[in-house]
Amino acid sequence: MSPESKKLFNIVILGVAFMFMFTAFQTCGNVAQTVIRSLNSTDFHGSGYTSLAIIYGVFSASNLITPSVVAIVGPQLSMFVSGLFYSMYIAVFIQPFPWSFYTASVFIGIAAAENDRRTVFIALTVISLVGTVLFFLIRKPDPENVPGEEESCDDQDMEATESAQNNVTKAVDAFKKSLKLCVTKEMLLLSVTTAYTGLELTFFSGVYGTCIGAVNKFGKEEKSLIGLSGIFIGIGEILGGSLFGLLSKNNRFGRNPVVLLGTLVHFLAFYLIFLNMPGDAPIAPVEGTNSSAYIRPSKEVAILCSFLLGLGDSCFNTQLLSILGFLYAEDSAPAFAVFKFVQSICAAMAFFYSNYLLLHWQLLVMVIFAFFGTISFFAVEWDAAAIVARGSDYRSI
Repeated sequence: MSPESKKLFNIVILGVAFMFMFTAFQTCGNVAQTVIRSLNSTDFHGSGYTSLAIIYGVFSASNLITPSVVAIVGPQLSMFVSGLFYSMYIAVFIQPFPWSFYTASVFIGIAAAENDRRTVFIALTVISLVGTVLFFLIRKPDPENVPGEEESCDDQDMEATESAQNNVTKAVDAFKKSLKLCVTKEMLLLSVTTAYTGLELTFFSGVYGTCIGAVNKFGKEEKSLIGLSGIFIGIGEILGGSLFGLLSKNNRFGRNPVVLLGTLVHFLAFYLIFLNMPGDAPIAPVEGTNSSAYIRPSKEVAILCSFLLGLGDSCFNTQLLSILGFLYAEDSAPAFAVFKFVQSICAAMAFFYSNYLLLHWQLLVMVIFAFFGTISFFAVEWDAAAIVARGSDYRSI
């Protein structure tokens, strides 16, 4: 197999493996609070919001140290072990106990009827494990040897030792760069936008599905609507990611119009959710809520909002990744580590307060962060446009 074919093979394997893993994990997160809420009438007592808060809290801290771990044990083994933790978390739902539920939440950060629940989570666990095993199919690149030269065993051992030392040095340097980038003007401004993506990630991936499942006026379809909501969030993400990912290659009008579109789309979604969903839906008891909002709860509006949430999220994420790739082309790993750190810690905070805040307060928090996050992104983009105007090499992903 040629080097180019091997690279393509690895990309396909990575894509399929992550598709399996995150299909299972995101589905699990979407229904976690609803499932746990139904179990709280038994001997089990826990919170899906708290679990996800633990996951993203540990994940935020881990982002700054994982480059060092990967440098030592290698990317393939790192991804495999992480996949096992994801699978372990999902498997806990088959027969949950409070201690195992929250313990699994810690580990993964570092990486209806009872019978129906078990069937669903057994299937999700298997799907996640399939994705994890696929990491072993990744093929290592061929070593670059100079023709006609042969290395002795001593030379190979010496090179292996030097390579390990270099990897550790690179990991330490990446950690130091991440800390330095945290206090730069551009990263501080982008952190406001990134913080918003963490808050809305929490909302569409965990809270909104719980709200839909708690509204009794949706009738017998309230629980099945959770799955349909997840599908339409995914459709919005795919459509937006495909469209705005292609537009970013041109960048004729810059990134600001796409971010502005994402803000307007989310504002529309938040307004419709405010009108359509009862305020106590995120924290409703196991029997759900019979409260009404300002209009009679509509299934069609609820699913439309799911699509809008996914579409708006793709607007922000594609442009954030694009501007990070442009501004930090030489230091992309530390920059993206800071990005994930800020996003994850805000997601953890949002999952924590979701245990207590009514829906309209959660929407207000996101509206405030969306407004200031959009303004701060505009400021950074204008600086980036000035760099391009001066004739610098323009790079985009």
